[in-house]
Amino acid sequence: MNDYKNFVGLGVAGNFALHLEQAGESADFKDVITEDPNGPKGMFPFYIPGRTGQLGVYPISHDTILLPHEACNVQPEPEVALICDLAYDDEGNITNITPKFFGAYNDCSLRVEGAAKISHKKNWGEASKGISSTLIPIDTFGKGGVMERYRIASFLRREGMLMRYGEDVELTGYSFFYGKLIDWMKNQINSQIDFGPLEAIKSYLKEAHNPTQAIISIGATRYTHFGETNFIREGDEVIVVVYDNDKYCMNPILSKANKGELMEQEGISALVQKVTCA
Repeated sequence: MNDYKNFVGLGVAGNFALHLEQAGESADFKDVITEDPNGPKGMFPFYIPGRTGQLGVYPISHDTILLPHEACNVQPEPEVALICDLAYDDEGNITNITPKFFGAYNDCSLRVEGAAKISHKKNWGEASKGISSTLIPIDTFGKGGVMERYRIASFLRREGMLMRYGEDVELTGYSFFYGKLIDWMKNQINSQIDFGPLEAIKSYLKEAHNPTQAIISIGATRYTHFGETNFIREGDEVIVVVYDNDKYCMNPILSKANKGELMEQEGISALVQKVTCA
């Protein structure tokens, strides 16, 4: 899909308790010191429009995950993505990040040891990421806003069986959310240096002529035991659903997922991706 080819793609690492440990990635950040030990560890790029090399390859799909050519473990990361407007000052510093929409997102990742940067695990080519084609407008990115009502869940369909892949959790369960997340992201983009698994994002934005729109994935949620111990393979179907808890509880969502009835439902942003080989 070409919807977001001019958007920069960024992600937040470690913004949900215990995810990094489940993904086997906590050791990657052993030398990264953060002000809040319970907060995110850093930000990473997954797509920089116009850039040469792997980060310049457009990775977004609404319906497909293409497995890499090389044999390795690939694991979905169920997340919420924010569609944001970005503003800069004359020196190229981010002055404002304004979330406009949110939706279901799959930050699908390679589970490989020894990757120098987070981004090396994130974009291996076309259709290595996913975002729902149904996005929900944000009235206020703060307490009392629409996101207060929403939860996220995820499933994997394999050989006709539907299994829960990620835990069903409130969006407000993110470690940093609302204004605290915005302030942290602005500071992180402006000040993050090339160190350990992290990269100097501000310089990437400058090279891309300071894009004014972004997809920002705000952190993967926790896995179920099945999700933590099972990687995807050809023929699987990955489902991430963000749903209005005032309209639905878990059982109807599970039923709709099982019947393939999540798409174009009021109060639901769903991403359904078929896993195929490149």
